[in-house]
Amino acid sequence: MNKEFFEAVNQIVAEKNIPEEYLYEKISAAIVVAAKHDYNGKDIVHCDIDPEKQKVKVYVRKNVVEEVEDPDTDLTLEQARLIRKSAKVGGTIDIPLKTKNFGRIVAQTAKHVIRQGIREAERGQMLEEFKSKNQELISAKVERIDPITGNVTLEIGKSQAVLPKTEQVPGEKFTENSQIKVYVVDVKEGNKGPKIMISRTHPGLVRRLFEQEVPEIYDGTIEIKSVSREAGSRTKIAVFSKDEDVDSVGACIGPRGQRVSNIVDVLGGEKIDIVKYSDDPAQFVGAALAPSTVNSVEIIDESAKACRVTVPDDQLSLAIGNKGQNVRLAARLTGWKIDIKPESENLEI
Repeated sequence: MNKEFFEAVNQIVAEKNIPEEYLYEKISAAIVVAAKHDYNGKDIVHCDIDPEKQKVKVYVRKNVVEEVEDPDTDLTLEQARLIRKSAKVGGTIDIPLKTKNFGRIVAQTAKHVIRQGIREAERGQMLEEFKSKNQELISAKVERIDPITGNVTLEIGKSQAVLPKTEQVPGEKFTENSQIKVYVVDVKEGNKGPKIMISRTHPGLVRRLFEQEVPEIYDGTIEIKSVSREAGSRTKIAVFSKDEDVDSVGACIGPRGQRVSNIVDVLGGEKIDIVKYSDDPAQFVGAALAPSTVNSVEIIDESAKACRVTVPDDQLSLAIGNKGQNVRLAARLTGWKIDIKPESENLEI
């Protein structure tokens, strides 16, 4: 082990951004694994690396005994004193090994373990990087679009991730080398390295877009209570202001509607209903059914979270929405089962 060895390690540390201690630990383990072959795999080989002094010490620790039972692990007092005059029976002695005498197999084994250590370190770094982005909104570059499956391969930093067709907004198109925003749903460690699950349809995407666009949400003045979404079509978001002087809905809409308009553009024209949250279930359900007008909300079963909503006859179809979408999103947003009735059903004959 010479100066070139330590220079090579320093180069790997710089290029791969791997901690020096970690790499030397792996190299030391590789040398030990390789050298143990000469001692039938017995755990008696040790390796100490001192980067400051640029020295590598490899040695075998043997027991000093009166009678040798295992030549791999034992040596006589006479043999021991040839190495160290103060050796005594019952003690141990370290016998230095010359690394330059290691054979080709030893060198190959060491290289293999070192490469494996580098891969493990890189995977660990990648996992930590991905974990720091978990449940966050990130920008990614479109690298490739599979013409058969429709899956999109994205470039995220130095890594790649796949946006499955099922996590894409219906009807949206991608072009190679373009930048898109995706939501990191989860990060898991797989057999072949970290696996990042991303989405364009997850409600968390809308939540993070509002946090970016509305300063009052980012600083905590306004809180997003819940989000319900049918990607590509409509989203409802419930917001609450901790400051009575701040209009939660107005702040999210922004001056001349600019804030919500920017988010709609990112989502490709998806409609967004911004709803004022209330601790009063009747008020919250009534607001959640926007843009329809609501006459009354009657709590039928509080434990089952079931309610009946009465709306003007001409508002019934708007309250229910196309194929039931409006009431379905309102139910998800509030957590209440909503039964909508027209006003005429309540009139006494």
